[in-house]
Amino acid sequence: MQLNPEISFRSIDPTPAIETKVRERAARLDHVHSRILYCGVMIESQHRHHHKGRLYHVRIDVRVPGDQLAVSRDPEQDHAHEDAYVAIRDAFDAMERRLESYAHRRRGAVKAHESSTRAGRIEELVFDHGRIETDEGRSIYFHRNSVLDDAFERLEAGSPVRYVESSGDEGPQASVVIPLNQANRGQAEIQ
Repeated sequence: MQLNPEISFRSIDPTPAIETKVRERAARLDHVHSRILYCGVMIESQHRHHHKGRLYHVRIDVRVPGDQLAVSRDPEQDHAHEDAYVAIRDAFDAMERRLESYAHRRRGAVKAHESSTRAGRIEELVFDHGRIETDEGRSIYFHRNSVLDDAFERLEAGSPVRYVESSGDEGPQASVVIPLNQANRGQAEIQ
């Protein structure tokens, strides 16, 4: 997908060169994670009285399935941000790292130890969420974004799963759901 970032400027006149640099870096984000739903970039020039030039603040907001990621580079922490292109580079580098971390969590590359996973069966599936019947007979909520490898569509009532239970706003929920056939295939990932 061709990512088209929404670019806004505060206290700085937009320039084609800055917009081009932002679009180039946004295209690189699309290569890090191909399911970016939205990308907003705000570039601001700080008008505080400094001994040197103006400092630039860059904020990037990205929406991906099930999460929102934000990066904000504070110019007071780095005088290299007297150059707008350096501030843009640093903010996009940080967002690339954040997207890579998000992608690793979604793929299940973050280890969930065997002792922390529990067995259950899919009890019910609705549009974007479902419920797991635990071995103890409890019913645990889960959202489609909790299912590893985007396997929500392949689940059906009665499917065996392993899950990691956490506490949510409405009570217990499954923060990670691993369909049993994937849990057996990717056993190294969950041990």
